[in-house]
Amino acid sequence: MKDFYTSLNESTLVLLSLSIILFAGFLLTRLTKRLHLPNVSGYILAGVLIGPQVASLVPAHILSHMGFISDVALAFIAFGVGKFFKKEVLMKTGWKVVIVTLWESVLAGILITLSMRFLFHLSWDFCLILGAIATATAPASTMMTIRQYRAKGDFVNILLQVVALDDVVCLLIFSVVVAVINAGRSGHVRAGDVLLPIFYNIAALGIGFLCGYLLSRLITPTRSKDNRLILAIAMLMGISGLCSAFDLSPLLSCMVFGASYINLTEDKKLFRQVDRFTPPVLSMFFIVSGMNLDLTALKTAGVIGIAYFLIRILGKYGGMYLGCAITGMPDTHKKYMGLALIPQAGVAIGLAFLGQRLLPENIGNLLLTIILSSSVLYELVGPACAKMSFFLSGTIKREKAAVIEKSDGAGTAKKEKAAVNAKNEGKGKVKKYPDKKSVKHAI
Repeated sequence: MKDFYTSLNESTLVLLSLSIILFAGFLLTRLTKRLHLPNVSGYILAGVLIGPQVASLVPAHILSHMGFISDVALAFIAFGVGKFFKKEVLMKTGWKVVIVTLWESVLAGILITLSMRFLFHLSWDFCLILGAIATATAPASTMMTIRQYRAKGDFVNILLQVVALDDVVCLLIFSVVVAVINAGRSGHVRAGDVLLPIFYNIAALGIGFLCGYLLSRLITPTRSKDNRLILAIAMLMGISGLCSAFDLSPLLSCMVFGASYINLTEDKKLFRQVDRFTPPVLSMFFIVSGMNLDLTALKTAGVIGIAYFLIRILGKYGGMYLGCAITGMPDTHKKYMGLALIPQAGVAIGLAFLGQRLLPENIGNLLLTIILSSSVLYELVGPACAKMSFFLSGTIKREKAAVIEKSDGAGTAKKEKAAVNAKNEGKGKVKKYPDKKSVKHAI
């Protein structure tokens, strides 16, 4: 295979690699559908199988240049999450969401920090950095599972707000931890170590709001669908590029972009347009994540990695349970929402690379190994747990999920309507989804 690749030019290699990635994702989702697993799990498995650790179907130097896919995918995901931050929803649940987010993120961070210190006797610097990273949650797989099963309702709205705010808390805690570590080494705290990252993130939020305002003015009723999509994607790419220049995640800025646009325009059609554009991008994101997994690193992480994997899950679930209990949220939220907070990827991996530079080489490599390996495991387990939380909370029904899993997307809505109609007819109920022709005839 290597000899074949060396005979090809760069453009051909890139195009063939992208084709292999997309085909692999498609084929593996055929398997996960039979196992009743979300598509994300199939994409991760596809990445592992075609990656350098197994079949090595994509050249390593091509894979090393695919980091931008992560930023692009996160930008699209965050923009979609932004539509759930409508002002009337925030006024209704805003303070509850903040309290719940603080509980689930901080408790996970505290448990990881203390367990790493007292169980494995690692340095405080290592424990603090790992604890700070543990607070992050990846919205990508949860969001994609929601999209796949078209889950809606109060449970989903609150979950998405928590997942989005989670990264805000993580970035702030990480900035404080870095300042504390630098202070311990130099003997004094430098204001720039704490304030500069916060300033950058505030500026990113401002850019997101400005883009939302500009887009609301540029998209007029006479603007064609093609140009609406072009303008939105151009701004998302621009935001991602600016954030990348300052080593920031585009999550927060793009989330504010989507939130400001929906509040200024009430236009949901643009979000549906963007959703139709994103499936190939998101599938590549998860497949590339699987390809980056170093299977040999799992041996290096050993017991410490397993402990991190399990204790973080315990912290996330326990924190969500306590936060919901304190704020008086429904029992379904309290019992099941924590299951949807397991995934961890983009932001955590980025912060792990930053943390690696602050630690001695061997400890820094251990930190990176734990985060990289556990992130892929979280992404494998997380979507299935998110799906379980939607079932247990009643957000999605098994009949609806069965119809969706049997379909590849085309005609899914029609099949779902037909299934509901058949069910209603059997119970003697009025059809929920009447046929358009019959309505016209009745009129």
